[in-house]
Amino acid sequence: MKILIVCSGNHQKENFDFLINQSFVYEQIESLKNFEIDYDTYFIKGRGVFGYLKNVIPLISKINSYKPDIVHAHYGLSGLLVSLQNKVPVIITFHGSDTNDDKINYLSKIGAKLASVCIFVNHKQKLKMNFRGKVLIIPCGVNMEVFFPINKMNARRLLELDKEKLYILFPSRFDNRIKNYSLAKKVIDMLEQDVVLVELDGYSRSDVNLLLNAVDLLLFTSISEGSPQVVKEAMACNCPIVSVDVGDVRGIIENVNGCIISSYKVEDIVKNIEKVLMQNMRTNGRKFIKRYDLNKIAKKISVVYREVAKR
Repeated sequence: MKILIVCSGNHQKENFDFLINQSFVYEQIESLKNFEIDYDTYFIKGRGVFGYLKNVIPLISKINSYKPDIVHAHYGLSGLLVSLQNKVPVIITFHGSDTNDDKINYLSKIGAKLASVCIFVNHKQKLKMNFRGKVLIIPCGVNMEVFFPINKMNARRLLELDKEKLYILFPSRFDNRIKNYSLAKKVIDMLEQDVVLVELDGYSRSDVNLLLNAVDLLLFTSISEGSPQVVKEAMACNCPIVSVDVGDVRGIIENVNGCIISSYKVEDIVKNIEKVLMQNMRTNGRKFIKRYDLNKIAKKISVVYREVAKR
C-alpha cells in the first residue's frame, strides 16, 4: 500500500528538518513500514490560506506521479488543501492548533467534511469540531526505543550540564506564543531555589532523550494543545512533570507519582514544582505510557488505511 503524507514544510528557520520539525509525523510514518506500508511526502511551502493554495498544482502533480492509495494529511489546513482533489481518498489527522484556533477551525471543518476519515488526537477536539462524520480518536505514539530512562548524572555528563544545579525543561522555543513562556518565566522567578530553565530547541531526538533524563522536571504551561508529544516522551523517561490542564495531558499523567496537574495560577504552579523538587525522585511514568507505544498506534493507523482503501 502506498500513502502520500502531506504536512507543512514551513519553519521559523531556513532549513526545514522533517525529523526535528515534524518528528511526531516522521516517527509515525516510519513505524508504518512494519505493516507493509510505503510512503512518500509532500511538504507544503507557504503560510496562510493563499500560501497553501499555491501548492494545489504541484500537489496534484505529486499525486499523479506517485499514485498513492490514500493521501494522509496532518493538520486541518493541509487536509483542506488535499481535499480539493477527489481522485484519491483523504485522511486528515487534526493535532490541536487546527481545531483550538477559531481562525483556523472553520477551515478545518470544511476539510473534515470532504475527507474520508478524520482522526483527532483527543476527545476534546471532537467535541469542539462538533463533526458527525467518520471520526476516530488516535493520539500520536511515543517511540519507546528512543525515549527511555537512564541515570540522571550520566545524562548530565553527556550533555555537559552541572551535576549540582536544578534544571527545569521548557518544552519549546521561548518565543513560541502557544507554549506560554511568559507564565513559565513568572513561575521560575518566584521559586525560592536557583533554577535553570532550559529551552527545548534544535536538539536531536537522542539529545531530547538525554535532556528528559537530565532535568529535574518538565514544566508545561501551554495555552492550547492537542496531545503533546513531549509529555508522553517525558513519561517514557520517567521524568517528573508539572503541567497545566491542557489538551489530553490530564489523562496521560493523572495518578502518576511525581506528575502533577496544576491551575494556571503562578502560585499554584510554584507550589507544585517545589513539591516535586522536594521529592527528588523519578516517576514510574513509563509503565503508564505503554498504551501510547508507537507500534501500537501504527497498527491502529494501518487498520484505518486498509479500511479506507477497500471503499
